[in-house]
Amino acid sequence: MPRHILYFNIENFAYKRQKKERYGMALYELFIIAVGLSMDAFAVSVCKGLAMKKCTWTKAGVVGLYFGVFQAVMPFVGYLLGVQFKDVITSVDHWIAFVLLGIIGANMVREARTGCDSCGEEDESLDVRTMLGLAVATSIDALAVGVTFAFLRVSIVPAVSFIGVITFTISVAGVKIGNVFGTKYKSRAELAGGVILILMGCKILLSHLGLL
Repeated sequence: MPRHILYFNIENFAYKRQKKERYGMALYELFIIAVGLSMDAFAVSVCKGLAMKKCTWTKAGVVGLYFGVFQAVMPFVGYLLGVQFKDVITSVDHWIAFVLLGIIGANMVREARTGCDSCGEEDESLDVRTMLGLAVATSIDALAVGVTFAFLRVSIVPAVSFIGVITFTISVAGVKIGNVFGTKYKSRAELAGGVILILMGCKILLSHLGLL
């Protein structure tokens, strides 16, 4: 093989490897994680919709905006925290991602099975104090996921923007579903979200171990 072709192939391989390392998560993987994270917000949105006597698109949009913004901000904060340590613990970053996603997912499954966070405590109020509290409570898990993004070298701004949009959309749908169907899908959503995050954690670990 001519030397210039060999050099080109080596450089092309190095570029692809560098690109893969820089963007450590495919779009479909990010979408799956975004859906998993948004299930808590979806469950609370269903409760909000159930409590509303008259559900308008404006009210649903307000709920979606609160949850979407915080679901984007929290992983960004987590990323900033995680990036401080990623160079120190690079050799075990996949284990950290696996453990964090596993814990978050297991907690969501537990809540779904035990019926925690009952809708009975919800009302239709959309005041700032109420919505800020709910938005923070449903986005705490995203903070930990943001830490894993730092270890996985995810391009953070597009990632959190994507998560925010997905959460906004699902939350708006949750309000409408809750208002029409009640809490029929609440526990199923939390259970599905937990399983999704656990499976993504396993995939990340197996990929780094060369088993996928």
